[in-house]
Amino acid sequence: MGFETIQLEHTGDAYRLTLNRPDKLDSFNALMHSEVRDSLTLIEGDSAARVLLITGAGRAFCAGQDLGDRDVNAGPLDLSQGPENDYNPLVRRLVALPLPVVCAVNGVAAGAGVNIAAACDIVVAKKSAKFAQAFSAVGLVPDSGGTWMLPRLMGQARALAFTLLNQKLTADEAEAMGLIWKAVEDEVFAETVDSIVEKLANAPTFGLASAKAAIRESWSSTLDQALDRERDMQKQCGLSRDYKEGVNAFKEKRAPRFTGAKPDA
Repeated sequence: MGFETIQLEHTGDAYRLTLNRPDKLDSFNALMHSEVRDSLTLIEGDSAARVLLITGAGRAFCAGQDLGDRDVNAGPLDLSQGPENDYNPLVRRLVALPLPVVCAVNGVAAGAGVNIAAACDIVVAKKSAKFAQAFSAVGLVPDSGGTWMLPRLMGQARALAFTLLNQKLTADEAEAMGLIWKAVEDEVFAETVDSIVEKLANAPTFGLASAKAAIRESWSSTLDQALDRERDMQKQCGLSRDYKEGVNAFKEKRAPRFTGAKPDA
């Protein structure tokens, strides 16, 4: 589709977005941010989209910000502009996408790369992948939602040690700490990721998107608010064709044929 720093592939109802700067460990520069924004706009505008997979090219998933893209000796830098204009909008869009977002961590994930992965709904990593928060190595604060997501996923003690000590985690350690969902043997990584994407692409998308939103919104709500949200979302999901198809398939002892469509107006 004419991109230079990413690849965007579309197969059926599934999108695959590959960060494609392997010589720079798929780190972000200004052009990559722009192209990722454009790709997400395209996906958001496709009513038939059922799942998004994000991965990296080469031996890394994403090493965060390309530090070679900045001249720290040219004068004071306003580092608030990167989060404000690039990383924060990206994280917000991934979290809000009304479809499942799968992150396939194929190699090194560092800095913002860790936190972008953590913003996705399901994170699968090669056993050989490594995770590092990396910000403390250059005197910075974790961004891209890291200070909010890491304590919730790993617990405060682990999040602090991971950050302050610039600790390197294996994929198995990241799974054990709750940073990712699953670490997978390298030999079956591609097959496992494809299986997850295929399953989600054939699932009841509106119901999954509602469940995603309900779980994420629960982090900042009371139990009563969560109960009310579940009630209201259940009403909408119950009006969908996929709910009827799921029940009928269960009764008829057959595989369901979901369309992913929203409830009829």
